[in-house]
Amino acid sequence: MPKRKNVKVTQENDSGLNQKFQVGNRELTRGQFADEIEQGKHPGYHNAKMNGKRIPRSNPDRKKKNNLE
Repeated sequence: MPKRKNVKVTQENDSGLNQKFQVGNRELTRGQFADEIEQGKHPGYHNAKMNGKRIPRSNPDRKKKNNLE
């Protein structure tokens, strides 16, 4: 399985929804990151749908160390 890129959450809204992500040396909005996940650019991640929004998620693997924070 390909190694996940180093992804960190850099901004959340008041309800805790992740808004911006640091992916390598780039900062992406939730929508941009979701687009790239759908394009297959980020193995190890998928989008969930919640209230009509695409929510990036790391694929489960029992390791808390690599969860989006």
